Amino acid sequence: MASSNSDPAAARLGFVVIGRNEGERLRRSLDSLRGREAWIVYVDSGSTDGSPEMARARGIYVHALDLSRHFTAGRARNEGFEKLCELHPDVELVQFLDGDCEVFAEWIPRAMEFLRARPDVAIVAGRRRERFPQATIYNLLCDLEWNTPIAEQTAVGGDAMMRAEVMRASGGYHPGLIGGEEPDLCVRVRKLGWNVARIDADMTLHDVAMSRFGQWWKRAIRAGHAAANGWLMHGGTREYGYRKRCSSALFWAALAPLIALTALMGTLLCGQPLFLALLASLPLLYAVPFYRARRWRIHRGDPPAHASLYAAACLVGKWPEALGVLGVWKDRLLGRNPRWIEYKDVVPLEPR
Repeated sequence: MASSNSDPAAARLGFVVIGRNEGERLRRSLDSLRGREAWIVYVDSGSTDGSPEMARARGIYVHALDLSRHFTAGRARNEGFEKLCELHPDVELVQFLDGDCEVFAEWIPRAMEFLRARPDVAIVAGRRRERFPQATIYNLLCDLEWNTPIAEQTAVGGDAMMRAEVMRASGGYHPGLIGGEEPDLCVRVRKLGWNVARIDADMTLHDVAMSRFGQWWKRAIRAGHAAANGWLMHGGTREYGYRKRCSSALFWAALAPLIALTALMGTLLCGQPLFLALLASLPLLYAVPFYRARRWRIHRGDPPAHASLYAAACLVGKWPEALGVLGVWKDRLLGRNPRWIEYKDVVPLEPR
């Protein structure tokens, strides 16, 4: 929609919202944009719940992805940005938004003010909060995960405001990644000499609606997949931590259990004190990453119970992350495109 606001900064703001079968979550997301003097493009990825029609009924331009081509969130954001620039060539700032997130009322003016004051920053994000953090432990884990330090960052997530000129100069999101497309973009943006920042402001309210362990497991597989691709594309520099995350997942999920199995077999077959000592020390070995993660979360201000839950999830998550890392290597060896890893339930659009 065209803006009638006399403020030239506001008139050059656009939104790109992406979604697939988000149902009521998308309704809340789009309604949170009502009354804002900005252009909006909604990118739909084959929804069957009436999402495109619901968006059009709100006067929002809908761009439907061609599903005969490989689908990724990066590709959806790129096409939404291209369509936004085609419709409104003078757009300068773009707020990317996932269709299961609502924008807090104060976020847009805070982010725009920050970017005006910091011409060296290309991408700014705030605090993403979970709508129902106490509904399930998985919702709570997501809320804890998104509570990251307020400072210049190496990367931010899918909800962020960025300068359109930087989006063009960087080439946009990598269309072939099924996860980790946001950190990859931030790496390339920072290599162009720009900074990426997270500020102390509530940005979006997210509704992950995760109620089963299987959903959390798939999400962790995708995280491992993203880390492995980041390592392959950007190397193992300490700054971005791709190699460290991959190595950690493979060590704790594969090498450490192999050591445990060797110690167990040695104990059963030989009964040697060395094997017994090694087997007895393994629980202490796994306690190390748990303690470190818990201590870090307590330092961040989390209650001890939440810090313990987060640390336990980090440790258990090494196994699905390792599967994600190995999956990337397998796809590379077989020369095939990765398949999208979906962990959400399809939620029908509720009548209103």
